[in-house]
Amino acid sequence: MRNTFKKAERLNSKLLISKLFTNGSSFFLHPFNVTFLETERNGGPPVQIMISVSKRNFASSVSRNQIKRLIRETYRKNKYIVWDDFKDKPQTQLLIGIVYLAKTIETYSEIERKLILILHRLIDKDEASNR
Repeated sequence: MRNTFKKAERLNSKLLISKLFTNGSSFFLHPFNVTFLETERNGGPPVQIMISVSKRNFASSVSRNQIKRLIRETYRKNKYIVWDDFKDKPQTQLLIGIVYLAKTIETYSEIERKLILILHRLIDKDEASNR
């Protein structure tokens, strides 16, 4: 698997985003609030992700974009954790919404450590729901 993050992997459909936040499950792992939902796959990638940073906490768009770049980069490097589980399920797609809630910019290593924990937790929840 190549470490890429293509446009198709980004969750940008308003219909899917509203479905994610109304029907999805969520958990909190500081500094992230993660919402996820398994749906039927209509073509496309097995996992789609949306990243959001609050304008209330970071008024400067430069800071918001910096945080989003850090999160996207860590996801790009570690997405194999969740992709390996969902690429074997041709009918299922995982939608993930990640909201950054901290009031300061965390270091890259801290964001990477937490994102890896999030991806492992998503796999554990998927395995628990399939039992």
